[in-house]
Amino acid sequence: MPPHIALLRGINVGGHRVKMDRLRGLFVEMGFEEVSTFITSGNLHFSSDTTDAGEIRKTIEEGLARALGYQVETFLRTPDRLAEIAGYGATAGSGAPEWRAADEAAHYVLFLHGPAPEALRSALAELESDTDRFTFDGHEAHWWIRGKMSESPLFGGGLERVLRAFPNTMRNMNTLRRIVPKVSPPNG
Repeated sequence: MPPHIALLRGINVGGHRVKMDRLRGLFVEMGFEEVSTFITSGNLHFSSDTTDAGEIRKTIEEGLARALGYQVETFLRTPDRLAEIAGYGATAGSGAPEWRAADEAAHYVLFLHGPAPEALRSALAELESDTDRFTFDGHEAHWWIRGKMSESPLFGGGLERVLRAFPNTMRNMNTLRRIVPKVSPPNG
């Protein structure tokens, strides 16, 4: 059964509290196997006999809406794709800012359902500054911050206002790099 990673939006933020054992149980009830969670922000690793990502996403979103009483936007990736994402920007010429390797730089990944539409690319380009840069790779947008997130002029709503029109969920690159070894097959 092929493995998948589900990145859920809005779990354990904004008053939507869900214990991870309950979330794992809900995934099992939806027919998924080998379910595990990482951190309490809605990161799940599971297997499914279905390979159709659209069908898996629909099953998860409908099942969680019934069980929790609210919509939970779901973003799926394979373990291999998550490993690629976690390595993005590690080398020169990757499109990442030249200051990416600095100790004080932060890196967040915005997961999208498809390639970033031109309207999102343009909106994020308008938000760029000496502190904030955006790059794109596949179905992800990378937000690079010179310093901590709280030091960015986009912290506290500037970025959120732009993103409202585009379904997404965000994860810190450090979190992704901690997840990858847990979801990668041995010797993989």
